[in-house]
Amino acid sequence: MNVDGKHFRTVWVDKDEQPIVKIIDQTKLPFAFEIENLDSVESLVSAIKNMHVRGAGCIGVTAAYGMWLAANQSRGSYSQLESLASKILEARPTATNLSWAVKRQLDLVAKNKNENWITLTLNEANKISDEDARWCNEIGNHGKKILYDIAKNKNNSSPVNILTHCNAGWLAFADWGSATSPIYCAHREGLSVHVWVDETRPLNQGARLTSWELANEGVPHTIIPDNTGGHLMRSGMVDVVITGTDRTNSYGDVANKIGTYLKALAATDNGIPFYVALPSSTFDWDTAEGGGDIPIEQRDSDEVMNIEGLNSEGKISSIAVSLDSFNYANYAFDVTPSRLVSGLITERGICNASRNGIMGLFPEKINN
Repeated sequence: MNVDGKHFRTVWVDKDEQPIVKIIDQTKLPFAFEIENLDSVESLVSAIKNMHVRGAGCIGVTAAYGMWLAANQSRGSYSQLESLASKILEARPTATNLSWAVKRQLDLVAKNKNENWITLTLNEANKISDEDARWCNEIGNHGKKILYDIAKNKNNSSPVNILTHCNAGWLAFADWGSATSPIYCAHREGLSVHVWVDETRPLNQGARLTSWELANEGVPHTIIPDNTGGHLMRSGMVDVVITGTDRTNSYGDVANKIGTYLKALAATDNGIPFYVALPSSTFDWDTAEGGGDIPIEQRDSDEVMNIEGLNSEGKISSIAVSLDSFNYANYAFDVTPSRLVSGLITERGICNASRNGIMGLFPEKINN
Protein backbone atom coordinates (compact mmCIF):
# COMPACT_ATOMS: atom_id res chain seq x y z
CA MET A 1 0.00 0.00 0.00
CA ASN A 2 1.00 3.66 -0.17
CA VAL A 3 3.05 5.86 2.14
CA ASP A 4 3.19 9.43 0.83
CA GLY A 5 2.43 8.06 -2.63
CA LYS A 6 5.15 5.37 -2.58
CA HIS A 7 4.34 1.66 -2.42
CA PHE A 8 5.65 -0.35 0.54
CA ARG A 9 5.23 -3.79 1.99
CA THR A 10 5.60 -4.30 5.73
CA VAL A 11 8.55 -6.72 5.45
CA TRP A 12 11.04 -7.11 2.62
CA VAL A 13 14.61 -7.89 1.62
CA ASP A 14 16.90 -5.63 -0.39
CA LYS A 15 19.02 -7.80 -2.69
CA ASP A 16 21.92 -5.37 -2.26
CA GLU A 17 21.83 -5.57 1.56
CA GLN A 18 21.96 -9.21 2.61
CA PRO A 19 21.44 -10.92 4.95
CA ILE A 20 19.16 -8.17 6.29
CA VAL A 21 15.39 -8.18 6.73
CA LYS A 22 13.81 -4.74 6.51
CA ILE A 23 10.65 -3.84 8.43
CA ILE A 24 8.55 -0.76 9.08
CA ASP A 25 8.97 -0.06 12.81
CA GLN A 26 5.32 0.14 13.81
CA THR A 27 6.07 1.38 17.32
CA LYS A 28 7.06 4.74 15.82
CA LEU A 29 3.88 5.28 13.82
CA PRO A 30 2.04 7.58 13.25
CA PHE A 31 4.60 10.10 14.44
CA ALA A 32 7.56 8.84 12.41
CA PHE A 33 8.06 6.47 9.49
CA GLU A 34 11.24 4.49 10.14
CA ILE A 35 12.68 1.42 8.45
CA GLU A 36 14.48 -1.00 10.77
CA ASN A 37 17.15 -3.51 9.72
CA LEU A 38 17.13 -6.99 11.26
CA ASP A 39 20.38 -8.90 10.73
CA SER A 40 19.93 -11.91 13.02
CA VAL A 41 17.30 -14.27 14.38
CA GLU A 42 17.76 -12.63 17.77
CA SER A 43 16.99 -9.13 16.46
CA LEU A 44 14.01 -10.48 14.52
CA VAL A 45 12.58 -12.26 17.58
CA SER A 46 12.98 -9.05 19.58
CA ALA A 47 11.14 -7.10 16.87
CA ILE A 48 8.21 -9.55 17.04
CA LYS A 49 8.09 -9.66 20.85
CA ASN A 50 8.25 -5.87 21.16
CA MET A 51 5.69 -5.39 18.38
CA HIS A 52 7.90 -3.51 15.95
CA VAL A 53 6.03 -5.87 13.64
CA ARG A 54 2.62 -7.21 14.62
CA GLY A 55 -0.55 -8.62 13.13
CA ALA A 56 -1.14 -12.21 12.07
CA GLY A 57 0.02 -12.08 8.47
CA CYS A 58 2.90 -9.69 9.08
CA ILE A 59 4.21 -11.90 11.89
CA GLY A 60 3.98 -14.90 9.57
CA VAL A 61 5.88 -13.18 6.76
CA THR A 62 8.48 -11.88 9.23
CA ALA A 63 8.91 -15.41 10.62
CA ALA A 64 9.38 -16.74 7.09
CA TYR A 65 12.21 -14.26 6.52
CA GLY A 66 13.46 -15.11 9.99
CA MET A 67 13.99 -18.66 8.79
CA TRP A 68 16.14 -17.25 5.99
CA LEU A 69 18.26 -15.51 8.64
CA ALA A 70 18.32 -18.82 10.53
CA ALA A 71 19.56 -20.60 7.42
CA ASN A 72 22.39 -18.07 7.21
CA GLN A 73 23.28 -18.53 10.89
CA SER A 74 22.96 -22.33 11.03
CA ARG A 75 25.84 -22.91 8.57
CA GLY A 76 24.43 -26.19 7.29
CA SER A 77 23.50 -27.67 10.69
CA TYR A 78 19.87 -28.82 10.70
CA SER A 79 19.84 -29.13 14.50
CA GLN A 80 21.02 -25.51 14.74
CA LEU A 81 18.32 -24.50 12.26
CA GLU A 82 15.71 -26.22 14.45
CA SER A 83 17.08 -24.47 17.54
CA LEU A 84 16.81 -21.06 15.87
CA ALA A 85 13.33 -21.94 14.61
CA SER A 86 12.29 -22.67 18.21
CA LYS A 87 13.36 -19.16 19.22
CA ILE A 88 11.15 -17.68 16.49
CA LEU A 89 8.22 -19.90 17.51
CA GLU A 90 8.41 -18.64 21.10
CA ALA A 91 8.20 -14.96 20.09
CA ARG A 92 4.38 -14.74 20.27
CA PRO A 93 2.14 -17.74 21.03
CA THR A 94 -1.34 -16.78 19.78
CA ALA A 95 -0.78 -15.94 16.09
CA THR A 96 -1.17 -19.06 13.93
CA ASN A 97 0.68 -17.56 10.96
CA LEU A 98 3.97 -17.55 12.85
CA SER A 99 4.06 -21.29 13.50
CA TRP A 100 2.60 -21.98 10.04
CA ALA A 101 5.43 -20.09 8.30
CA VAL A 102 8.20 -21.61 10.44
CA LYS A 103 6.90 -25.14 9.92
CA ARG A 104 6.57 -24.55 6.18
CA GLN A 105 10.21 -23.45 5.97
CA LEU A 106 11.48 -26.30 8.17
CA ASP A 107 9.58 -28.89 6.13
CA LEU A 108 10.98 -27.42 2.92
CA VAL A 109 14.57 -27.65 4.13
CA ALA A 110 14.02 -31.16 5.53
CA LYS A 111 12.89 -32.34 2.09
CA ASN A 112 15.75 -30.58 0.30
CA LYS A 113 18.75 -30.91 2.63
CA ASN A 114 21.22 -31.19 -0.22
CA GLU A 115 20.20 -27.86 -1.74
CA ASN A 116 21.35 -24.35 -0.79
CA TRP A 117 19.24 -23.59 2.30
CA ILE A 118 19.83 -19.86 2.08
CA THR A 119 18.50 -19.62 -1.46
CA LEU A 120 15.71 -22.09 -0.68
CA THR A 121 14.38 -20.22 2.38
CA LEU A 122 14.69 -16.77 0.78
CA ASN A 123 12.69 -17.87 -2.25
CA GLU A 124 10.06 -19.44 0.02
CA ALA A 125 9.85 -16.32 2.20
CA ASN A 126 9.29 -14.20 -0.90
CA LYS A 127 6.61 -16.66 -1.99
CA ILE A 128 4.88 -16.49 1.41
CA SER A 129 4.92 -12.69 1.26
CA ASP A 130 3.47 -12.68 -2.26
CA GLU A 131 0.78 -15.20 -1.25
CA ASP A 132 -0.20 -13.11 1.77
CA ALA A 133 -0.55 -9.95 -0.34
CA ARG A 134 -2.53 -11.77 -3.05
CA TRP A 135 -4.84 -13.49 -0.58
CA CYS A 136 -5.57 -10.21 1.20
CA ASN A 137 -6.38 -8.53 -2.11
CA GLU A 138 -8.78 -11.39 -2.89
CA ILE A 139 -10.36 -10.95 0.55
CA GLY A 140 -11.04 -7.36 -0.48
CA ASN A 141 -12.63 -8.36 -3.77
CA HIS A 142 -14.97 -10.77 -1.98
CA GLY A 143 -15.66 -8.55 1.03
CA LYS A 144 -16.44 -5.38 -0.93
CA LYS A 145 -19.65 -7.04 -2.09
CA ILE A 146 -20.91 -6.84 1.49
CA LEU A 147 -20.34 -3.08 1.49
CA TYR A 148 -22.01 -2.62 -1.90
CA ASP A 149 -25.06 -4.60 -0.70
CA ILE A 150 -25.33 -2.42 2.40
CA ALA A 151 -25.06 0.75 0.28
CA LYS A 152 -27.78 -0.52 -2.06
CA ASN A 153 -30.16 -1.09 0.85
CA LYS A 154 -29.58 2.24 2.59
CA ASN A 155 -32.45 4.73 2.28
CA ASN A 156 -30.16 7.73 1.89
CA SER A 157 -26.88 8.73 0.33
CA SER A 158 -24.91 8.51 3.57
CA PRO A 159 -21.67 6.50 3.49
CA VAL A 160 -21.44 2.87 4.54
CA ASN A 161 -20.28 3.05 8.17
CA ILE A 162 -17.85 0.30 9.13
CA LEU A 163 -16.53 -0.25 12.65
CA THR A 164 -13.22 -2.03 13.04
CA HIS A 165 -11.14 -3.02 16.05
CA CYS A 166 -7.34 -2.94 16.43
CA ASN A 167 -5.34 -3.00 13.20
CA ALA A 168 -6.09 -5.66 10.61
CA GLY A 169 -4.83 -3.42 7.85
CA TRP A 170 -1.88 -3.72 5.51
CA LEU A 171 0.51 -3.09 8.40
CA ALA A 172 -0.75 -6.36 9.90
CA PHE A 173 0.00 -8.30 6.70
CA ALA A 174 2.36 -8.05 3.74
CA ASP A 175 -0.06 -5.73 1.94
CA TRP A 176 -3.78 -4.78 1.71
CA GLY A 177 -4.76 -6.17 5.11
CA SER A 178 -7.73 -8.38 5.93
CA ALA A 179 -10.44 -6.27 7.58
CA THR A 180 -9.38 -3.15 5.68
CA SER A 181 -9.04 -4.80 2.27
CA PRO A 182 -12.79 -4.67 1.43
CA ILE A 183 -12.75 -1.02 2.50
CA TYR A 184 -9.76 -0.16 0.31
CA CYS A 185 -11.17 -2.02 -2.70
CA ALA A 186 -14.60 -0.36 -2.41
CA HIS A 187 -13.14 3.09 -1.72
CA ARG A 188 -10.85 2.92 -4.76
CA GLU A 189 -13.89 2.09 -6.88
CA GLY A 190 -15.71 5.17 -5.61
CA LEU A 191 -18.06 3.72 -2.97
CA SER A 192 -18.70 6.19 -0.16
CA VAL A 193 -17.41 4.69 3.09
CA HIS A 194 -16.59 5.88 6.59
CA VAL A 195 -14.68 3.91 9.23
CA TRP A 196 -15.11 4.07 12.99
CA VAL A 197 -11.64 3.24 14.34
CA ASP A 198 -11.45 1.82 17.87
CA GLU A 199 -8.39 3.25 19.60
CA THR A 200 -7.61 -0.29 20.91
CA ARG A 201 -6.00 0.06 24.30
CA PRO A 202 -3.51 -0.53 25.71
CA LEU A 203 -1.17 -0.03 22.73
CA ASN A 204 -3.65 1.95 20.61
CA GLN A 205 -3.08 0.09 17.35
CA GLY A 206 -6.31 1.51 15.98
CA ALA A 207 -5.57 5.12 16.83
CA ARG A 208 -1.92 4.88 15.80
CA LEU A 209 -1.87 2.41 12.90
CA THR A 210 -5.32 1.94 11.33
CA SER A 211 -5.96 5.68 11.25
CA TRP A 212 -2.51 6.30 9.70
CA GLU A 213 -3.21 3.71 7.01
CA LEU A 214 -6.65 5.08 6.22
CA ALA A 215 -5.29 8.64 6.05
CA ASN A 216 -2.64 7.56 3.54
CA GLU A 217 -5.37 5.98 1.39
CA GLY A 218 -7.70 8.97 1.75
CA VAL A 219 -10.44 6.95 3.49
CA PRO A 220 -12.74 9.03 5.77
CA HIS A 221 -12.50 7.80 9.35
CA THR A 222 -13.04 8.77 12.97
CA ILE A 223 -11.05 7.53 15.98
CA ILE A 224 -13.20 6.56 18.96
CA PRO A 225 -12.55 5.33 22.52
CA ASP A 226 -12.90 1.56 22.76
CA ASN A 227 -16.15 1.64 24.72
CA THR A 228 -17.99 3.84 22.21
CA GLY A 229 -18.95 1.12 19.74
CA GLY A 230 -22.03 -0.10 21.56
CA HIS A 231 -23.50 3.40 21.71
CA LEU A 232 -22.86 3.95 17.99
CA MET A 233 -24.48 0.64 17.10
CA ARG A 234 -27.54 1.33 19.26
CA SER A 235 -27.81 4.78 17.68
CA GLY A 236 -27.88 3.39 14.14
CA MET A 237 -24.47 4.81 13.25
CA VAL A 238 -22.79 1.50 12.34
CA ASP A 239 -23.80 -0.59 9.33
CA VAL A 240 -21.30 -3.43 9.69
CA VAL A 241 -18.41 -4.54 11.90
CA ILE A 242 -15.36 -6.09 10.23
CA THR A 243 -12.38 -7.29 12.25
CA GLY A 244 -9.35 -9.45 11.63
CA THR A 245 -8.20 -12.46 13.62
CA ASP A 246 -4.93 -13.89 14.91
CA ARG A 247 -6.27 -17.44 15.01
CA THR A 248 -9.58 -18.97 13.94
CA ASN A 249 -10.38 -22.64 14.35
CA SER A 250 -12.21 -24.87 11.87
CA TYR A 251 -15.47 -24.34 13.81
CA GLY A 252 -15.44 -20.56 13.32
CA ASP A 253 -14.37 -19.49 16.82
CA VAL A 254 -12.24 -16.36 16.51
CA ALA A 255 -9.25 -15.27 18.59
CA ASN A 256 -8.52 -11.59 18.05
CA LYS A 257 -7.40 -8.48 19.91
CA ILE A 258 -8.88 -8.14 23.38
CA GLY A 259 -12.26 -6.39 23.16
CA THR A 260 -13.38 -8.08 19.94
CA TYR A 261 -15.79 -10.31 21.87
CA LEU A 262 -17.55 -7.23 23.28
CA LYS A 263 -17.96 -5.75 19.79
CA ALA A 264 -19.51 -9.00 18.59
CA LEU A 265 -21.94 -9.05 21.52
CA ALA A 266 -23.00 -5.45 20.86
CA ALA A 267 -23.37 -6.10 17.13
CA THR A 268 -25.51 -9.20 17.72
CA ASP A 269 -27.72 -7.37 20.21
CA ASN A 270 -28.33 -4.58 17.69
CA GLY A 271 -28.82 -6.77 14.62
CA ILE A 272 -25.63 -5.53 12.95
CA PRO A 273 -23.60 -7.98 10.85
CA PHE A 274 -20.23 -8.92 12.36
CA TYR A 275 -17.70 -10.25 9.86
CA VAL A 276 -14.18 -11.56 10.37
CA ALA A 277 -11.65 -11.33 7.53
CA LEU A 278 -8.73 -13.75 7.29
CA PRO A 279 -6.45 -15.55 4.84
CA SER A 280 -6.37 -19.34 5.07
CA SER A 281 -2.95 -19.19 6.77
CA THR A 282 -4.70 -17.88 9.91
CA PHE A 283 -6.88 -20.98 10.35
CA ASP A 284 -5.87 -23.39 13.09
CA TRP A 285 -7.17 -26.71 11.82
CA ASP A 286 -6.38 -28.56 15.07
CA THR A 287 -7.96 -26.43 17.80
CA ALA A 288 -11.06 -27.87 19.45
CA GLU A 289 -14.54 -26.40 19.05
CA GLY A 290 -15.16 -23.42 21.32
CA GLY A 291 -11.59 -22.16 21.16
CA GLY A 292 -10.90 -22.88 24.82
CA ASP A 293 -7.48 -24.33 24.06
CA ILE A 294 -6.27 -21.32 22.05
CA PRO A 295 -3.34 -19.86 24.03
CA ILE A 296 -4.07 -16.31 25.17
CA GLU A 297 -0.95 -14.19 25.41
CA GLN A 298 -0.54 -12.13 28.57
CA ARG A 299 1.74 -9.16 28.05
CA ASP A 300 3.66 -6.93 30.42
CA SER A 301 1.61 -4.86 32.87
CA ASP A 302 3.67 -1.80 31.92
CA GLU A 303 1.63 -1.58 28.71
CA VAL A 304 -1.49 -0.94 30.80
CA MET A 305 0.12 1.31 33.37
CA ASN A 306 1.88 3.51 30.82
CA ILE A 307 0.88 5.17 27.58
CA GLU A 308 3.12 6.46 24.80
CA GLY A 309 2.63 9.58 22.74
CA LEU A 310 4.24 12.69 21.37
CA ASN A 311 5.31 15.14 24.06
CA SER A 312 5.49 18.94 23.85
CA GLU A 313 9.07 18.69 22.59
CA GLY A 314 7.99 16.58 19.62
CA LYS A 315 9.54 13.38 20.99
CA ILE A 316 7.85 10.02 21.62
CA SER A 317 7.70 9.48 25.37
CA SER A 318 5.87 7.39 27.93
CA ILE A 319 3.86 8.55 30.93
CA ALA A 320 2.17 6.60 33.72
CA VAL A 321 -1.63 6.72 33.84
CA SER A 322 -1.73 5.17 37.31
CA LEU A 323 0.54 3.96 40.13
CA ASP A 324 3.01 1.11 39.79
CA SER A 325 1.94 -0.16 43.21
CA PHE A 326 -1.45 -1.19 41.75
CA ASN A 327 -2.18 -4.56 40.16
CA TYR A 328 -2.69 -4.88 36.39
CA ALA A 329 -3.78 -7.57 33.95
CA ASN A 330 -2.92 -7.43 30.26
CA TYR A 331 -4.65 -10.14 28.23
CA ALA A 332 -3.76 -9.50 24.59
CA PHE A 333 -6.59 -11.52 22.98
CA ASP A 334 -10.06 -12.93 23.56
CA VAL A 335 -12.13 -15.56 21.77
CA THR A 336 -15.41 -14.70 20.04
CA PRO A 337 -17.66 -17.77 19.69
CA SER A 338 -18.80 -18.65 16.18
CA ARG A 339 -22.48 -18.04 17.00
CA LEU A 340 -21.75 -14.29 17.10
CA VAL A 341 -19.96 -14.20 13.73
CA SER A 342 -22.08 -13.45 10.65
CA GLY A 343 -19.48 -14.79 8.26
CA LEU A 344 -15.81 -15.29 7.48
CA ILE A 345 -14.28 -13.43 4.54
CA THR A 346 -11.41 -15.46 3.04
CA GLU A 347 -9.43 -15.46 -0.18
CA ARG A 348 -11.72 -18.22 -1.47
CA GLY A 349 -14.96 -16.43 -0.68
CA ILE A 350 -17.35 -15.77 2.21
CA CYS A 351 -18.65 -18.61 4.37
CA ASN A 352 -20.64 -19.22 7.52
CA ALA A 353 -18.59 -19.32 10.72
CA SER A 354 -19.19 -23.04 11.12
CA ARG A 355 -17.42 -26.33 10.47
CA ASN A 356 -19.62 -27.01 7.45
CA GLY A 357 -19.21 -23.49 6.08
CA ILE A 358 -15.41 -23.49 6.40
CA MET A 359 -14.99 -27.00 5.01
CA GLY A 360 -17.17 -26.01 2.08
CA LEU A 361 -14.43 -23.54 1.08
CA PHE A 362 -11.52 -25.75 2.14
CA PRO A 363 -12.60 -29.34 1.39
CA GLU A 364 -8.99 -30.53 1.33
CA LYS A 365 -8.88 -30.02 5.11
CA ILE A 366 -11.81 -32.32 5.91
CA ASN A 367 -9.67 -35.35 6.74
CA ASN A 368 -6.80 -33.44 8.35
